[in-house]
Amino acid sequence: MPNFEFEKSFNGRVAGVDEAGRGPWAGPVVAAAVVLDLQKMPPPLITELTNDLDDSKKLSAKRRDFLFERLHSNDSYIDIGIGIANVEEIDSVNILQATFLAMQRSVAKLSIPIDTALIDGNKAPKLDCAVKTIIGGDGKSLSIAAASVVAKVTRDRIMVNLGLDFPMYGWERNKGYGTKEHSTALSSFGITAHHRKSYKPVRLHIKK
Repeated sequence: MPNFEFEKSFNGRVAGVDEAGRGPWAGPVVAAAVVLDLQKMPPPLITELTNDLDDSKKLSAKRRDFLFERLHSNDSYIDIGIGIANVEEIDSVNILQATFLAMQRSVAKLSIPIDTALIDGNKAPKLDCAVKTIIGGDGKSLSIAAASVVAKVTRDRIMVNLGLDFPMYGWERNKGYGTKEHSTALSSFGITAHHRKSYKPVRLHIKK
């Protein structure tokens, strides 16, 4: 389970940074940066987050939504920044660089600059602060776990809204990932402006 050990090992403001949406065929990639201020947070909230936060992929959608609202309702102790890289940027610079753009934007959206960024994974964008990469960080650092939840819920809600305009692709269910439903819809209806044309499964449908 994630804890605060990484956060406590650095001085100053520490943010956890994570992304959601590197694999889907459609929609943006979203990153979140989250600062959990241990000096200001009341002990009951620290205990609650320690018990409840985890890698967003291990949580139910209902639990993620609850934690998303809980994190946003404590803005006196929790600073959240969200960054998005759109489909055009993904196709232009590739998904890794687009993910870095989203991460940079999420850190820039924080209300106060940070001293250290804890990044989930083994690669990191260039930031105006110290950077620590942590493989499996969303299961080790509570700040990264919080960022994982915020990024995932934010992106899921974007895809649900896009699904209202393009109901044939089932994005409210598959969130743009390459499910059978999504693939069948591509064969029947073709691509949209929200599809990642640089992704091979989408390119194959362009050629058809």
